[in-house]
Amino acid sequence: MSTNLQIGRDGRLRHLLTMEGLPRELLLRILDEAEAYAADRQREGIHGDKKRPVLHGKTVVNLFFEASTRTRTTFELAAKRLAADVVNLQVSASSTSKGETLLDTLKTIEAMQVDMFVIRHEASGAAHFFAQHAAPGVAILNAGDGRHAHPTQALLDMFTIRRHFPDFTQLRVAIVGDALHSRVARSDIHALRTLGAREIRIVAPRPLVPTGIEQLGVKVFHELEPGLDGVDVVILLRLQKERMLGAFLPSTGEFHRDFGLTRERLARLKPEVLVMHPGPINRGVEIEGDVAYGERSVILEQVAHGVAVRMAVMAMILGEAAGEGREAPKQ
Repeated sequence: MSTNLQIGRDGRLRHLLTMEGLPRELLLRILDEAEAYAADRQREGIHGDKKRPVLHGKTVVNLFFEASTRTRTTFELAAKRLAADVVNLQVSASSTSKGETLLDTLKTIEAMQVDMFVIRHEASGAAHFFAQHAAPGVAILNAGDGRHAHPTQALLDMFTIRRHFPDFTQLRVAIVGDALHSRVARSDIHALRTLGAREIRIVAPRPLVPTGIEQLGVKVFHELEPGLDGVDVVILLRLQKERMLGAFLPSTGEFHRDFGLTRERLARLKPEVLVMHPGPINRGVEIEGDVAYGERSVILEQVAHGVAVRMAVMAMILGEAAGEGREAPKQ
């Protein structure tokens, strides 16, 4: 279902809802286009403000039913750098608080001639619902739906990893923490599998491991040290207490004791290991503050790469690709 919704008969990306079922060639093309946008930005310098008229005349609505800082801001920057008109809808203050349904909201805004909705919602499957009911020519971009998927986060994670380790087939990647409630973990697993990662691990307490995750080719560890032995990339996850119904863990202190990445634990890993985190970070829980912004951390790189990746996705859906007519980066 996801692939049919996401990809048109012409092979073009129509919506981006999930990493699951996304062809490897298309995933690589998105990363290559993001590389082109990142290179353009680097040539302009940090204060460059040149816009690409790729989405000139298009309207993008950020429709966020959950609070967000990094994701919403980078989507807004991405759309504006492509010269789109951007509307940030404050859902808590909109008609949905007066009883309007999701479908009513979608159709009402569509009537204003919107071209793309960037949607974050607390319900798994919400992005698919919008894509199924969107008018022809209206694109849906999933900015995170419940526990299900966060595809652009996975793309920027893959983009960041590829800049340091171009060959995914040699990589061992450990995803540490609250995998049960994490849409990032699910999207990263599908993306890593598609790119041929040598080994994918989940390292977490038993209550925070999704049932049947091994069926995706993932190895599960319930102790941190063996789970991190020999890995090249460590992706740390936030404990999502807001999604926990019941006592999943005794305390955050005990979680840090058993699964937190400290300087001492980092020192025992490969010297070239990458430390990643989708944010926001719980300092002193999943990671020590010194490690979060230490020399092995690429967490700020992830944030910076989010703009280029989201520009690439928007351009591929609504406009011309960044690399149109020029050579793509070498694989």
